[in-house]
Parts: sequence; structure tokens; C-alpha cells
Amino acid sequence: MPEALRQGIEIWFDIGYLITLWVVVALMITRRDKVAGADRPLVQRILLSFVLLGAGDMGHVGFRVYAYLHGGLAQNTTLVGIGTVATAITVTFFYIVMLDAWRIRFHKTFDWFAWTLVAMGVVRLGLMIPAVNQWTAVVSPMPWSIIRNIPLMIQGLGLVYLLFRDSARAGDRTFNLIAWMIVISFACYIPVILFAPTHPLLGMLMIPKTCAYLAVAFIAYSALFRGQHR
Repeated sequence: MPEALRQGIEIWFDIGYLITLWVVVALMITRRDKVAGADRPLVQRILLSFVLLGAGDMGHVGFRVYAYLHGGLAQNTTLVGIGTVATAITVTFFYIVMLDAWRIRFHKTFDWFAWTLVAMGVVRLGLMIPAVNQWTAVVSPMPWSIIRNIPLMIQGLGLVYLLFRDSARAGDRTFNLIAWMIVISFACYIPVILFAPTHPLLGMLMIPKTCAYLAVAFIAYSALFRGQHR
């Protein structure tokens, strides 16, 4: 695929993604007070998780779009690096907040497994501090980019396990679908982490990965904010 075409696809997709995500967040905000009182703690967690996701991606995705339109990534490495750090932080908190949403939805308390997933988030944040991360590099350094993402994978896939387990027991279709979307996101993300530095075209898998996150937002909005529980 020609580089100009790939960049064009990414630019228009990124713009559409940000607009769509923030429209859904705005709809969540407008409807949160109409949700039954007992469900408000849950919808507040869902809303917070997507505000975090959107805030991080405003930097990551938004700065990439700006960079492409102003000379390319190599000429805007600092700006792109700031965006990459921002989304790396907020996605970590996204999964911590979603874990708390699981707790509320299924009336659980945090046991050793849940606290381990929280600890993975803390470990990931710590791994993002050393200079070896080279956040301003156009290509993420190997193998450190894999190392810093291992805790995120444990965190996300651990949440998936809890969602599948408890949604099956409760017959909860909404959170079962959310679990599947998270699985799809990681199925797309893992090849990017492992192979995109040497096979750049694999970076296009970030498009279906991002669509999976949007699907989680749509599923949650439809089922929880509009009262269509499934």
C-alpha cells in the first residue's frame, strides 16, 4: 500500500473515531441522570472509563493527525511522543475503572486476583518511566515496547476472564459482548506490538482494534444509559 494512501486512511479514520467517541461520551453525560439510582455507580464508571480513553486518544490520535498534516511523524516526534505517553497512561486507568465496573455490575469485592490486575496497572505505569522507553522515537524500541505492554495484556485479559466468567453465570449479554470486544481489541493489538516495528503495514490493525473500543462504548450506552438491559 502506498504510504500516502495509508496516511490518508489513518487521518480520516482518526478524525472520525475521535468525533464518534466524543459524541457517545456526550450522549452518556446527557443521559446519566436519567438512569435509575441503583445503576448510577455503574454508569459513572463506564462514563469515566471512556472519558479517560477519549482524553488519552485526543493526544495520541489527535497529535498524529496534526503531525501528518505538518511534515510527518519524524518532524514532530516530541508532540507524537507526548500523545503516546498520554494514551499509554489513560488506557491503563481505563482498565482499572472497567475492573471497578465489573465489581459493581456483579456485586463482587476485590479479591487477590482483582488486586493483582490493579497492581499490573501500577507496574505498567512504573515501566513507562525509564528513558529506555524512547517515547519520541518514531519506532518503539524493542524489546522494551513488549515489556511495558505485558502488564497491560495481563490486566486486560484478566478483566476479560472475569467478565466472561460472571456474565455467563448471570446470563448478562451486555458484559459478555463487552468481553468479546476487548478480546478482539487485544487480538489486533498484540501483532502490532510484536511485529509492526519490522512490518509497518501491520499497524493498520489498530483500526479494527479502535473499532472494538467504539463497539464497547456503543454496547454500554445502548444497554446501560438507554435502559435497554440485556
